Amino acid sequence: MIYELAGVKPDISEKAYIHETSVIIGRVKIAESASVWPCAALRGDVAGITIGKGSSVQDNCTVHVDLDADTAIGEYVTVGHGAVVHGSKIGDRCLIGMGAVVMESEIGEDCLIAAGAVITPGNRIPPRSLVRGVPGKVMRELRPDELTGLVRAAQAYLKLGAEFTGSCKRID
Repeated sequence: MIYELAGVKPDISEKAYIHETSVIIGRVKIAESASVWPCAALRGDVAGITIGKGSSVQDNCTVHVDLDADTAIGEYVTVGHGAVVHGSKIGDRCLIGMGAVVMESEIGEDCLIAAGAVITPGNRIPPRSLVRGVPGKVMRELRPDELTGLVRAAQAYLKLGAEFTGSCKRID
């Protein structure tokens, strides 16, 4: 469901996959080849949200803004099932694990935020970091094979989004 708010309509590329049960409200810009999956909510009310080219926001995710602070998700980012991204900047080629929470922080490029990790407000995570825990802590720099895995995750959802665009049909 896509909603205009206060005269502002979401700007969604015709080449993005948006599941009909997702909710996209107001100042939201979604680039080509991005995908937004079932029951994800993107609410651009008091600031804007940008979802970069080739990024996926998976089932049951929440993406919101902070007062006067935009949320920006870079290119080829995978936001795993049930994750929350609030008032934050996510660099290109990151993976935000299932159930992770990122609050008012900046995540550098090529980072892996582990499933269930909580990034508390004000953090700046350096590029190529593996972050785990509650609160989230940088454990180490990602290895080359792990960096490749971040790209593979994004590519898998690019393919899946294209497949769903052409063949997912409601039957009730």
